[in-house]
Amino acid sequence: MTALVWVFALLTAAVHVLVFVWEALLFPRPSVHQGVFSVPTADVPAVRLWAFGVGFYNLFLACCLVVGVASWMAGYEVVGRTLVVAMCVFIVLSSVVLLVADRMAMGRPRGAGVGGVLAEGLPPLAALLAAAL
Repeated sequence: MTALVWVFALLTAAVHVLVFVWEALLFPRPSVHQGVFSVPTADVPAVRLWAFGVGFYNLFLACCLVVGVASWMAGYEVVGRTLVVAMCVFIVLSSVVLLVADRMAMGRPRGAGVGGVLAEGLPPLAALLAAAL
């Protein structure tokens, strides 16, 4: 089961690195701000700083997961497991917040953000379930 925890934790980290790239580095591109986040081009200057900061938040989450898995693999099981579980709980709870925002139609039509909720929430949830077994 430990290997499954690591796989799902690293998948979660990969998703967050991708989102970092979109938000912090590529957000001004129409294919990203419109295509991924449904933000009209006219609104990009107003939300650019927000996207940049949130992008780094996602990168830091990914880094914590990678350090946790690496520590666990190196034999520091208590430290690694604690980091991985804590980050996965945090990320699952963050996906719940995204779901609530989607249900409230905050920023886009209701239901438009479900893909992001699932992409953020399912891999860490799978890691937590594997860790519990």
